[in-house]
Amino acid sequence: MVEDGFDVHHTCVTLGVSRSAYYARQSGITGKNNIKHLSLKPLVFDIFKQHLRRYGARRIASEMKELGEPCSRGKVRKIMVEMDLNAIQPRSFKPRTTNSRHTLGFSPNLLLAGVAVTQVNQVWVGDITYIPLTSQFAYLAILMDRYSRKIVGWCIELSMDEGLVIAAFKQAIKARQPSPQLIHHTDRGGQYASIEYRKLLARAQMQQSMSRAGDCYDNAYMESCFGTLKTELEINTYDDLSQARKEISDYINYYNTLRRHSSLDNQSPNRFELRLTN
Repeated sequence: MVEDGFDVHHTCVTLGVSRSAYYARQSGITGKNNIKHLSLKPLVFDIFKQHLRRYGARRIASEMKELGEPCSRGKVRKIMVEMDLNAIQPRSFKPRTTNSRHTLGFSPNLLLAGVAVTQVNQVWVGDITYIPLTSQFAYLAILMDRYSRKIVGWCIELSMDEGLVIAAFKQAIKARQPSPQLIHHTDRGGQYASIEYRKLLARAQMQQSMSRAGDCYDNAYMESCFGTLKTELEINTYDDLSQARKEISDYINYYNTLRRHSSLDNQSPNRFELRLTN
């Protein structure tokens, strides 16, 4: 870039100063701390943009530390305010997808005794939520490893019958190959209580666990997962099932591989699991 007949790059090289210092001086910003503050702005913006407004100050600070540019959460927040960068705010979602008015029987809640979850494939949690389309609803079933928060199986379809949860379950089994006695926890929905689903659980030698009637806190991990997914996807209404499936697939891949999780020491589920084996 040329200013007043001088090439900025070559001028900075000749004077032994960085371009950020040059522009800081041009902007009337002086002092080592102020120049450093100014130089961090492009990195904060790039991380914010890369994660599609899903990262606030805490996660951006973690990302910067890993990139070799440590910066306090407070300073990142200050930079975000100065640049008018506003992360997506979480909202409360209460999906009404549970049909517990069936005669298939219920399994006891095996998590009430305070099971210490200390490894992957020890407890899976699952649930169903609705996804709005232009002319109808689609339904999304997810199974998540409670220890690593990794989504291990999922399926989205136009029908909320047992085939939806069976497809998510089979995907999870194929991907994880868990050992016997894994606790499989869901709400009391008829899909999970169906004869076919219970046969699959028995074949995999899993222990079925169900929430107490009307107690959403018994499956709070899945409620939180769905809340995060819907907030960060900024779900309004998809044109059709194909569009919804693609965007949710892309997000789940992002969630598992890149998105930092506060309960995992700000690591993604995949990285958290990888470090467990190293």
